Amino acid sequence: MFPEITHDDVFRLETERMWLRWPRMSDADAIARLAGDPDVAAQTANIPHPYYLRDAEQFIRRARAENESGQGLVLALAFKRRPNEAIGVIGAHGSDFRGTAQLGYWLGREFWGQGLMTEAARVFVDMIFGVSSLGEIVCDALPGNLASRRVQEKLGFVSLGEAEIDAPARGARLKVLRTRLSRGAAHTAFGARRPRLTST
Repeated sequence: MFPEITHDDVFRLETERMWLRWPRMSDADAIARLAGDPDVAAQTANIPHPYYLRDAEQFIRRARAENESGQGLVLALAFKRRPNEAIGVIGAHGSDFRGTAQLGYWLGREFWGQGLMTEAARVFVDMIFGVSSLGEIVCDALPGNLASRRVQEKLGFVSLGEAEIDAPARGARLKVLRTRLSRGAAHTAFGARRPRLTST
C-alpha cells in the first residue's frame, strides 16, 4: 500500500509545529500515559481502558512491523522542540475495499484544542495521496466525538452515514459516523503542494 520510502524508521513528515515519525520503544511510557487517560480511550473504538505499559509496547511493535511491510503507516506526533516526546498517533491501514485506506488518530488530552490534529492529519493525508495510488481514505468517529468530526470536516471528508464496526476494546459492536475523502477532492482542497518528507 505504501512505497519503500516509508518502510524505514528514518522516514518522517514535517508540519509547522511537529514532526510525524515512526513510533519508538522509547515512546512506550508516554503512549501508555496518554492513551491510558480514560477521556482519550473513550473517544476511540480501539484503545482499551485501563491501558498499560505492555499494551503500549505491543502497539509499537505492531506499528513498526506494519510500517516495515508497507501494509500501513503509523506515525507518532511530537513537537519539534521536543522531538523525542510523543503526544499522539496517526495511522492509515488497509481496509475491506481495494484502493481505500482507513485513517485513525488520537491525541493526548492535554494537547486538545490547539489545532494539532488538523495540522498533522492534513499533512498525513496529503502524503498518502502523494506517495501511493490509493483512490480514497475513509475515517470513522464515534457520534459523540465532535473534535474528531471537526478534523474530518476541515480536511474535506464527506459523510457516508452510519456504519457498525467491531470494537473489541469496548466489548461490543459500535455505531460510528463514517466519512470519505477521494483523491480528487483532496487535490482540490489541498492544491498541488506536497508535504515535506524526510528520510535522513
